[in-house]
Amino acid sequence: MTKKIAFQGEPGAYSHQACHDARPDMEAVPCKTFEDVIDTVRDGAADLAMLPVENTTYGRVADIHRLLPDSGLHIVDEAFVRVHINLLALPGTRLEQVATAISHTVLLGQCHDFLRRHGIHRVTGADTAGSAKLVAEHGDRTQAALASELAGEIYGLDVLARHIEDQSNNTTRFLIMARAPDFSRRGSDGMMTSFVFRVRNIPAALYKAMGGFATNGVNMTKLESYMVGGSFLATQFYADIEGHPEDPPVARALEELDYFTSDVKVLGVYPADPRRH
Repeated sequence: MTKKIAFQGEPGAYSHQACHDARPDMEAVPCKTFEDVIDTVRDGAADLAMLPVENTTYGRVADIHRLLPDSGLHIVDEAFVRVHINLLALPGTRLEQVATAISHTVLLGQCHDFLRRHGIHRVTGADTAGSAKLVAEHGDRTQAALASELAGEIYGLDVLARHIEDQSNNTTRFLIMARAPDFSRRGSDGMMTSFVFRVRNIPAALYKAMGGFATNGVNMTKLESYMVGGSFLATQFYADIEGHPEDPPVARALEELDYFTSDVKVLGVYPADPRRH
């Protein structure tokens, strides 16, 4: 039986592209929301979840960090996907015929220079793949979509222009999650450990909690805070570090972290994607 990986969005979305690139042997299952993706895996209807967490141009993906700690899932891999944006239109359409381009507002902003140069008006759509589907259904040669080449293949559209994004390094990081953790692997490009924690209500608690990583030479690649429980006083931190909890420096740093925190939860231990470096 073919294993399944769930993603948020329409077929042809960039999350679908991530599934296609990272797990080409698995069947990709579209879901309406991030919560639906998590539920699909938790309920056993899919084996893995593909969830975007941050983009080099637009920062972190809203709500993901809030959902991860209580998802019941564990990070087992990460995937870095280069976001190439393409202008898609009905077969046989010429670039000079296109008057409007529809897509998610984020992609419209990322192709500002190209669209302005060609006099193409921007129209906000619900999402990228959904916009490609809309163009295919409308049958209007003056209308195009900004989306992935995969979306063009799925909805039968031609690529009028490839890789038209303003930023040449636009990349999205995805987390691949499963029902069970896997601490047994060791990646050739190193390991990553992700966790959330809350500091104790004492002076300089965060500073002291972070001290163990510095003194033990553990590189922290991400530290973000966000409010929980609707309170300005309740703050949770999300962190990514290089290394495995079984590595002595990491073990010592986590032990020191535990002393200064009221709660620590490891979300996953997984090989670093080679494109991280």
